[in-house]
Amino acid sequence: MSIILFDFDGTITKRDTTDAVLEAFAMPPWQEIEEEWVAGRIGSRECMSRQLALVNASEAELNELLDSLDVDEHFPALLDFCDSNNIEAHIISDGFDYFIKRILGRRSLGLKRALSKMTISASHLEFKNGRIVTSFPFYETGCAHGCATCKPTVMKNLNPENQSTIFVGDGLSDRFAAAAADVVFAKKKLLAHCRTESIPCFAYEDMGEILTWMRERESPEWAGALSAVTA
Repeated sequence: MSIILFDFDGTITKRDTTDAVLEAFAMPPWQEIEEEWVAGRIGSRECMSRQLALVNASEAELNELLDSLDVDEHFPALLDFCDSNNIEAHIISDGFDYFIKRILGRRSLGLKRALSKMTISASHLEFKNGRIVTSFPFYETGCAHGCATCKPTVMKNLNPENQSTIFVGDGLSDRFAAAAADVVFAKKKLLAHCRTESIPCFAYEDMGEILTWMRERESPEWAGALSAVTA
């Protein structure tokens, strides 16, 4: 048995969902808050909380935007492969459960069965009296980095039998998860971070490459799969 863990924004979706929402509906100071997070002056929990407080959108407006965002076309096939080969699959995200469930719940993706077997560990968003309200159920009080979702803690809790793990991500919010995984697939900012920090990883562009890699290892042993950072 193995376990595969996915980031969502920019990993499963082709565009970062939270960024898309902020660009469409948030007041300009959200970019300054982002810069504070990138510089390491605040954690992602504080960043997300402050940024979403600047969003002014109705539920219908938000849903219309979410429905326009594309998902990696190979993701459904990858989940089918995992299901057929008894590989657990879960989503761990600093982003928001509302976004994830709305996007992956599209009938056209055919993911209803797969989603019933997965857990989604993410920040929480809901509408109350027409206003967006956020909370952070997977924020770990002992997290030294102030993450919105403490990914290493969630990974540990999802893997009580210490199975070999693979993590798929794309951004700086994934860097702590990458350090805790046995095998890492990385692109964009996460790939640059892994290379800088000498974290072994596979570079990828889409989930089709991950699916091909997994098919070549029908009974994968993730822990010994990598010996060096992919060039």
